[in-house]
Amino acid sequence: MKGVLCTFAFPFISFHKEKSRTSLNIKLLSTKASSFTFINGVVSSILKFMQGNIDFFSNFEISAMKNIQFLAFAIVVFLLHNFHETNADISDDAQSLLQFASSVPHVRQLNWNSTIPICKSWVGITCNNEGTKVIAIHLPGHGLFGPIPPNTIGNLDSLKILSLRSNFLNGSLPSDITSIPSLQFLYLQNNNFSGNIPFTISPQISNLDLSFNSFAGNIPETLNNLTRLTSLNLQFNSFSGPVPDLNLTRLRLLNVSHNFLNGSIPSSLQNFPVSSFSGNELLCGSPLNPCALPPASMALRPKKHTKKLSTGAIVAITIGSILLVGLLAILLSCFLTKKDRDSVSELTIKAVPPGKNEKSDDFGSGVQAAEKNKLVFFDGSSCNFDLEDLLRASAEVLGKGSYGTAYKAILDEGTIVVVKRVREVGVAKKEFDQHMEFVGRIGRHPNIVPLCAYYYSKDEKLLVYEYMVTGSLSALLHGNRGIGRTPLDWETRVKISLGSAKGISHIHSEGGAKFTHGNIKSSNILLTTDFDGCVSDLGLAPLMNVLPTKPRYMGYCAPEVIETKKFTQKSDVYSFGVLLLELLTGKSPLPSGHEEVVDLPRWVRSVVREEWTAEVFDEELMRYPHVEEEMVQMLQIALACVTRVPDNRPSMEEVVKMIVDLRSSDSSEHRGSSEDNRSNTQTP
Repeated sequence: MKGVLCTFAFPFISFHKEKSRTSLNIKLLSTKASSFTFINGVVSSILKFMQGNIDFFSNFEISAMKNIQFLAFAIVVFLLHNFHETNADISDDAQSLLQFASSVPHVRQLNWNSTIPICKSWVGITCNNEGTKVIAIHLPGHGLFGPIPPNTIGNLDSLKILSLRSNFLNGSLPSDITSIPSLQFLYLQNNNFSGNIPFTISPQISNLDLSFNSFAGNIPETLNNLTRLTSLNLQFNSFSGPVPDLNLTRLRLLNVSHNFLNGSIPSSLQNFPVSSFSGNELLCGSPLNPCALPPASMALRPKKHTKKLSTGAIVAITIGSILLVGLLAILLSCFLTKKDRDSVSELTIKAVPPGKNEKSDDFGSGVQAAEKNKLVFFDGSSCNFDLEDLLRASAEVLGKGSYGTAYKAILDEGTIVVVKRVREVGVAKKEFDQHMEFVGRIGRHPNIVPLCAYYYSKDEKLLVYEYMVTGSLSALLHGNRGIGRTPLDWETRVKISLGSAKGISHIHSEGGAKFTHGNIKSSNILLTTDFDGCVSDLGLAPLMNVLPTKPRYMGYCAPEVIETKKFTQKSDVYSFGVLLLELLTGKSPLPSGHEEVVDLPRWVRSVVREEWTAEVFDEELMRYPHVEEEMVQMLQIALACVTRVPDNRPSMEEVVKMIVDLRSSDSSEHRGSSEDNRSNTQTP
């Protein structure tokens, strides 16, 4: 019988039959990796069986032998085909993710590369049990910047969970992501996406969170197709138009608050709470205020039959009116006369230009004569004057803040203090006294402006502070930006931020978990002669009837405070984050000449496109060498503070530690002296 030789590419199998000796030679080709171990094992088992029965196979005719060889070949081809498809699937997913990572700048390092297993080693990636497809991506707070390119994440056709929340992603949301057929959970909150929600959304989606972005346009009616939807969060965007009538039986959580929606709330959604719809001024219907009924047509109103008055009646009415007016005038005169007898002498303080020393005629007008010696001083205060001395002082207006007007008062012996005339106090004297005692106790800190004394009467509330000669951070940062200005260098800004953070941290730790400042802004950060930041207006917010409504405060206000009207320590952290952004950018939350509040955190996120561009930083800072790295780190701290979700913000104690670590992480040998910079550098 002639020898027969049959060869396969992989594995290599040869059958050779010659005369009476039949031999079966088997060779498994080596591979450069262990990828084919399973296939080789299966084929080896088949061939060992054939070797063990070599006598049986030696008696086969050639045709039978060919059939056996063909069967082995088919098994190998089948296994190779399945392996190729499995390997191709995960390779395609890896390629799409690598394309995403290379196109989207990121602060935190991703260890994605083709040399390590994607399912076991890639950060934020989860695969199915078989290791053949990517089913989840979790990259919250990774500092991802810019738009998401199409044909990257959208190519992952088995993806079930996508979480890219709390990053800096912007631009339109690619439709190939929302239309992934398997997608069930999509978390993109706290970014800066804009444009419309894509029309096509996976019917498998159950949780959709696009809150705290810049999405606009109408909320699509196609959401009604999402029959599995249980949670829909669209708050704090710019959606307009009506709320769609969503008849989704599984929907348990809905929030469309703080948009620009209008019209009536559909009856299918009226069981959700007020917080689901608040912040939309043009929205009405249950659970909000009822919608106003349109006025009835004049044509449908019944005609009224009127009768003209006679001349005598008109004369009688006229005389009666004159007598009534006269009686009211007499009563008013008696009341004013009595008030004049009971009134007290008033000190009036006139708002004069700085540098002039004139008597004034405004503050102190409500101080009662019987109480002129009832100025209450705090323990440890070095002030030595009484209320009479204070009311004789000449003064000038320093500024009008959220809670009242501040005056610089110069006493007869030359002592200078700041008197704050507080308005809208909503507590009685006993509660006011107790609160001031508490404030005086926790205010003993080098980074809190010392409160010397206070005065309380029904018509007048005065707070007396030590005078800080250097002024406020707001004036130093934004005042005189023209020729001859001495710029605020980086060393000084870091020193101010650290001192201010220490002051707020002390307030939070000593005041207890519920005690807050409630009005952190650059005009309330006063500076010592050494440019240490000190916090002023401590303890005023809890005493007020209403929140401060001035636009300059609203630029520092945390989103949740606008909604709940309540301050928390986390809202103080947000305000301090805005303050840090103000120091870094040189921009105020309310630039001069603008009537609308600038959302400084959102502006920073929109400007930063690729990694940390210099465009976001104050031009005055760019002239100082070797500070770029510290500026970037401080920007990271600020953005952590202004995260929209309160629980994700650090505590002030943690903020202090981060700023201290920032200072110690870099040698100061490259940083110039603050005094040298201030004396030698001026704006051209």
